[in-house]
Amino acid sequence: MILISACLVGLATTYDGRDNYREEIASLLKQGKAVLVCPEQLGGLPTPRKPAEIVGGNGADVLDGKAKVMTADHDEVTQEFIRGAEQTLKIAQTVNAKYAVLKESSPSCGSNLIYDGTYTKNKKAGFGVTSALLQRHGIEVYSEINFQSLLDKIK
Repeated sequence: MILISACLVGLATTYDGRDNYREEIASLLKQGKAVLVCPEQLGGLPTPRKPAEIVGGNGADVLDGKAKVMTADHDEVTQEFIRGAEQTLKIAQTVNAKYAVLKESSPSCGSNLIYDGTYTKNKKAGFGVTSALLQRHGIEVYSEINFQSLLDKIK
């Protein structure tokens, strides 16, 4: 089973209440190979919600208490992001997921890039809170950018 960010299959779960629909990813759900997650909603955040970025590190640093997740209005949402990551991991373990396809650049789901914490739309190499937790538990994380390599792997 594969975890997929709900926004990638057309659910309006992004911070601004939109989606990031990708037909080729949605086909995994249609084939019965996927379970949907939205870590930020699972953590208790509403949709829409204020955009947030990791300040002072990456997702692993947040899990280790070395960085925070903050909105541009300086509201801390670190605990919600950690709770969402933990709930996503529970789902992954329940369905025995070995892989995840999550939304790139997200402070929860980014697997190669995240916003740099300056709220200037600049990105840096790194991964989000949920991606970090899943990786720590042996789940391979892909994004909508590199998921084709996952499809090639599971054929």
